[in-house]
Amino acid sequence: MTENNKQPKSADVFGVGNAMVDILALVEDDFVREHHLTPGSMTLMDTEKQGKLLHDLEHHSLELSSGGCAANTMIALAQSGGSGFYSGKVSKDTNGEFYRQDLIEAGIQFDVHPTLTSSGPTGTCLVLTTPDAERTMCTHLGVSTTLASTDIDVDQLSRCQYSYIEGYLWDAPHPQKASLETMEQSKRHGVKVAFTFSDSFLVDRFSADFHKLVSDYCDVLFCNADEVRRFCELESLTECASKMGELVDTAFITDGANGCLVVEKQQVSKVSGFPVKAIDTVGAGDAFAGGVLFGLTNGFSTLQAARWGNYLASCVVQVHGARLAKKSVADQVQAIIGS
Repeated sequence: MTENNKQPKSADVFGVGNAMVDILALVEDDFVREHHLTPGSMTLMDTEKQGKLLHDLEHHSLELSSGGCAANTMIALAQSGGSGFYSGKVSKDTNGEFYRQDLIEAGIQFDVHPTLTSSGPTGTCLVLTTPDAERTMCTHLGVSTTLASTDIDVDQLSRCQYSYIEGYLWDAPHPQKASLETMEQSKRHGVKVAFTFSDSFLVDRFSADFHKLVSDYCDVLFCNADEVRRFCELESLTECASKMGELVDTAFITDGANGCLVVEKQQVSKVSGFPVKAIDTVGAGDAFAGGVLFGLTNGFSTLQAARWGNYLASCVVQVHGARLAKKSVADQVQAIIGS
């Protein structure tokens, strides 16, 4: 679906997403229930409501990291040994500078100019993880909703093999336009387009939009079992995979501990997961996508890329937070996928 362009590519992936500082907390089930939150969901909220939750967590240990769906994927890409650029909007505040430094230290180039604090704060996502490893996210988008088409550096994009866009950007008009601009420019410059649904509620809310962009723009789609069932309006995961094969060249459908299904040229293959004890599921899908994108941009077959993605996801669910515990796992690649 990408126009032919023989320009050599000097980087792996150009990521676009909501730039969010993740605030991580371990809580009991009662905390989620008492605050009338839906377990496992992502809820958008204003500063006041998120502030009330943070106040009620004053005796809990909190951890900060640069986050957002696509940013987590880009970090997993870098930890695998890949390279890339990231576009997301932050404010000229403490969280914004923390975000910029944290992403750069992780090995990802981040060049979007911060906006003035008068426009609002850097976005934050409070991630509540319960003992069953489920995560409930409480998100204040902040200035991430001001990401615009003019923030997309087309020169940097043209140097990459893939662009990677998160579905969460559809929640605000300016980021949605920035996403479509990224896809259009990707096609123009011979850059393959990868897209992730990000969340089931987005599939429900933007079903028509997602169907159109999958057909018109996507070379690679990432989704989980619940999302693809909502998208296809089918219960059978195998039937969903077959239907996706009619819409997109390549799709990766994650299914928790079961691993994933890989759809390539209408052929469906299963790639088993790695049996581990999960303590926190936040970021598993993002790490999976980062591993797959590293594989696709470094000569792996789709099944090898999926295996590496499954491995990174299995590592992430064993730690608290959306990041791999190690800054680099590149030395483990060959042992996992085989030479």
